[in-house]
This record gives sequence, C-alpha cells and structure tokens, in this order.
Amino acid sequence: MTTGQSTPIFSNEAAFTNYLRLMARYERLMEISQQLNSTLDLGTLLNKIIRAATELTDTETASIMLVDVATGELRFEASSQMSRGAMDAIIVPKDGSIAGWVAQTGVPMLVEDAQSHPLFFKGVDDTLAFRTRNLLAVPMVAHNKVIGVVQAINKRDGIAWTDDDMNTLSALAAQAAIAIENARLFQQSDFISEMVHELRTPLAALKASTSLLLRPDLPEPRRKDIVTTMQGETDRLARLTTDFLDLARLESGRTRLESSTYKIGKLIHECLDIVRPQANERGVTFVVTCDEVLEIFSDRNKIKQVLLNLMTNAIKYNKERGQVFATVTLVEEGDSKETTEREKLARIELRDTGLGISEEDKKHMFEKFHRSAAHTNVAQGTGLGLVIAKRIVEAHGGEMGFDSTLGVGTVFYFTLPIARPPAVEISVG
Repeated sequence: MTTGQSTPIFSNEAAFTNYLRLMARYERLMEISQQLNSTLDLGTLLNKIIRAATELTDTETASIMLVDVATGELRFEASSQMSRGAMDAIIVPKDGSIAGWVAQTGVPMLVEDAQSHPLFFKGVDDTLAFRTRNLLAVPMVAHNKVIGVVQAINKRDGIAWTDDDMNTLSALAAQAAIAIENARLFQQSDFISEMVHELRTPLAALKASTSLLLRPDLPEPRRKDIVTTMQGETDRLARLTTDFLDLARLESGRTRLESSTYKIGKLIHECLDIVRPQANERGVTFVVTCDEVLEIFSDRNKIKQVLLNLMTNAIKYNKERGQVFATVTLVEEGDSKETTEREKLARIELRDTGLGISEEDKKHMFEKFHRSAAHTNVAQGTGLGLVIAKRIVEAHGGEMGFDSTLGVGTVFYFTLPIARPPAVEISVG
C-alpha cells in the first residue's frame, strides 16, 4: 500500500526511541539557535550558550573560552561553575591543553578519561576543587577563523558519549560563533554612535569659544571667562575619552583583573584621604564602620576606582554639611545553613544624607550617559562612572545595587569575595 509519505522503519523499539530522542534534540537545537541570533547583549548570549551546551549534551557543566584578539591567549568568558573573578585568574595555555589544541587545529576532541590525557590542563580542577572525568571540546569558527572553544564536561549518570553529542555541540558552536560576532559588532557600533554623540557637545563649545576669542573687540574679563570655559570643556573631553576606553575594555572583555589580597578598611581610608578636600568644601563628613583586618580578594586598583566614584557622588549629591556612612559587613551567598567560608562575601555600603533619586531616574541609573535632569545644576559628569563601577564589580563576580528616598538620601552597595584563609598543614605522629 502506498501512502505518499515515507515512514522510518526500525528494527526494534530501542532504535525508534533513539530516533525520537534525536529529533527532539535537533528541534530544541533549532529553537536555541533562534534565541541566540536574537540576543545582542554579549554577557546574556554567553550564558545562554552555556545553558544550551549542558542541556543538549546532558552534562554537569560547560564553559566557553574565547581567543583574546590582542594577545592570542585563550580566556574563560563564561562557565556554569566559575565566578567572574575565578575565570579572569586562569589563562588556558594554547600549548599543553585540550582547548588550546582544539583552538589551534579547529578540530573537535572527545576525551573519555580526562585525568590521564597528556593534554589535560589541571589548573581549573585545582582552583575549584573539581574533578573533570570526561569532556567534549569543539571549536567556534566565524569567517573561517577559530574565535573560541566550547567545552561540555562530565556526562551525567555515567552515560557514554555518542557521535550525536559531538554533532549537536558542533552545530551549537557554529551558531554561537555567528551570534557572538554579531553581538560584538552591534556592541561596537552602538558604543561608537553614543561616543560620537557625547563628544559633540564639548567640541561645539570649544569651537564657539575659539570663534569668540578671535574677536578684536572682546573685553578682557569676557576673554578670561571664555578661557575658563575652554579649560572646563577640555577637562571634560579628557574624562570622556578615559571613561570611553575603560568601558570599552570592560565590555569587550579586554580588561583583565590583577587580583590580590588586601585589607578593605585600609583601602577605604586611602580613598577618603583623596576625596577629603572635596568633602571639606561642602562640609560633608564620613563615618566608617569596618573590620580593619577583613581581607578582600580582588583587583585593588579597580575597586579603588569604584569606591572613589561612589564617594565623590555621595559628596556631590549630598546636602551642605551632610554625612556619608561607609560600612562593610559580611554576607552569605544563598540561604543555606551549610554555606562555607569561601561563599562569604563582603558587602560595602555608602549611605548619604543627600538629595535622593526620583522614581523615574531610578529606572535609568545604570544606563550609559544617563544624567538626571533634576541634578544638572548640582554636578556634571560623563554619565559613565556608575556603569563602569557596576561592570567592575560584576567582573569580580559581585553585584551592585542602590536604594534611595527622594529628599532623604541614597545608599549604593556592592559585594566582593573575601580572601580565603590559607590552608593549614597538620602533621600527625
């Protein structure tokens, strides 16, 4: 009998079940590909790829390493098991690692016994106290060039790897590479457009000022005012270009953290010494509550940049003779009673007694170039300081947020990992 429609013929029920499973997997892969192509935020995109890799291969964890355009190094950019700080601390060797081999050859590699493989890089396992049993690594290729590697790690329940796993992850990696390149291009063009728009205002002011200075009948007092204006605009241009570069590096992943252990209390007092002249001008006083011996593990210079930004804002938007309360407390990540020392975080708060933030401005607080219309006569800035500060904190695996009541004051807070206590060796006998 002819039906006009071909039907697969299977020798047994297991083969038919496997066929249905594969069809469901490829259908899911198509859905995921559509989601990736519609995502233009790079961070969100990378996290979606990670989740898809573990789902489609039925593995415990996954990671993405991208090739650094400037240095050619392989760097972790996303992982379902590592914080941002941990990822930044690890450079994957191009020679002497599975991912490095895949990146250089453009060929997938399936490793059934990772611990005994000569190319297995143990740096991640040692850092995380994790054990990699097996893994599948595939290249991400865009425009005939390997831009990174996707790894799926540890098959669940001891299930064996299959050719379909490799085909599926390779297909995902191909879609991911295109989506990553599109996100990078969109990010770059969007940022350049915003940058050009912001540069126009000080450049127009400088052009108008130079035209006025050329007038022979210009009174001397007016000439001095114009020169002062030009100095202010050139300072603003300098700040803008510095902030542009900082944010561009953070968003592209080219900024690398140089983390170390240091006392957070000492850093806070160091920053206070810098902002004290500005605070004294407005009669603003600081009250610091902090465990002076508490140690943080992060990039000290970057966190200093965050603190200085929040402190100067707390001064600028405060009331005359107001106060700023700087406090550091320990918090635990999650609600589990079994939280270990390494999961504890330091929460740094700066609470002012200032003008507060309106409900409308709260919606845009961490948007690029946002400056409150209500505060234009109070202080001027590039509109990038808070965005940069938030990116720095997030790069360390922390979070930044705020709370504010109009006319009462504002508190900005962020979290950072504390330094782990050194291991203690105990000899017996």
